[in-house]
Amino acid sequence: MFGIIRPCGEHGCAAVREAWRAHLCGLCLTLRDGHGHAARLATNYDTLILSVLTEAQFPAAVPHRTAGPCALRGFRSADVVDARARGARLAAGVSLVLAAGKLRDQVADGDAAPGTGPARRLLAARWEEGGARLASGAGFDIAVLSATVDRQLERERRAVAALTAEPDAPAEPPAPPLGLLELTAPAEEAVAAAFAHTAVLAGRPGNAAALAEAGTFFGRIAHLLDAVEDQADDDERGAFNPLTVTGTGREAARRLCDDAAHGLSLALADLDLEERHLVDRLLGVEVRQAVERTFGATSASYRRPGWVRKSAAGVATFLTCGVWRPRWSKKAGRPCEDRCYLGDGSCCDCPDCCNGCDCGS
Repeated sequence: MFGIIRPCGEHGCAAVREAWRAHLCGLCLTLRDGHGHAARLATNYDTLILSVLTEAQFPAAVPHRTAGPCALRGFRSADVVDARARGARLAAGVSLVLAAGKLRDQVADGDAAPGTGPARRLLAARWEEGGARLASGAGFDIAVLSATVDRQLERERRAVAALTAEPDAPAEPPAPPLGLLELTAPAEEAVAAAFAHTAVLAGRPGNAAALAEAGTFFGRIAHLLDAVEDQADDDERGAFNPLTVTGTGREAARRLCDDAAHGLSLALADLDLEERHLVDRLLGVEVRQAVERTFGATSASYRRPGWVRKSAAGVATFLTCGVWRPRWSKKAGRPCEDRCYLGDGSCCDCPDCCNGCDCGS
């Protein structure tokens, strides 16, 4: 499980948490039904927004069902979005393709464990194939996302080449260095296309332009926050990081995130939604909280472990729903509600997160 959006579990509105969980669990189960149990590892906090946007535009088109007990829900049953919902299938397809891209990126950056490159590429190919099949059931051509990964890697290579080019080389003049927003553009375009497709699923073509704009800003924020969180580790390993390569400081990155969050809010205001509370909460309040959380975090003072311990810790964290955290985690030692994936209270410390909510909680 990964992503930047995590509704507040400490003070948040119960109705919002339950609605969010219905989409999260629905996405997880759609991945299971569509591509097997292992695919559930690709469950993504952020791609479930596609399911949320589809339902917000046309709730009657998104069936729900009661799911059986699950260890990640404390062995409780729950209302979840059914795997037949096209928004859930779109979210599942995009999750698999993004996870496949992440695997390829790890191999390209040399971040994979020695000898695991071929296996990772094979798994990436399988997940990409499964993602294409799931997304096609929702009428979405996943090629736009696959091409994004290739364009992203190509721009990263160009950025590194421009940075390391010899100034007195006799070859043809090097291309000008890429700016930070040029490096985030492929991700922005991919998210914009996926967001806009939810208007097709919901039969609301008038929302497509505003959704594409919202997707552009959300993709930019997600990319920048990921770069900020990983910069220290990337620099230590000598891996690519867009902030380091472009010489962008944290203050400049923060300004870009704040501007994008403002643009995202304006785009959301232009949407014609039948039910907008969850959308506004996730893409409005929670995105801003993610920005605050990322830029307010302090860097760890310890050296991170090797890939074996990191992999084992990742599996243990996933299987315990985040309740167990390794000692190098920024959430180690925090209260249970701060660590648990489905009850994350680290998003804020305000006592009135439910202010304005009519859910009665």
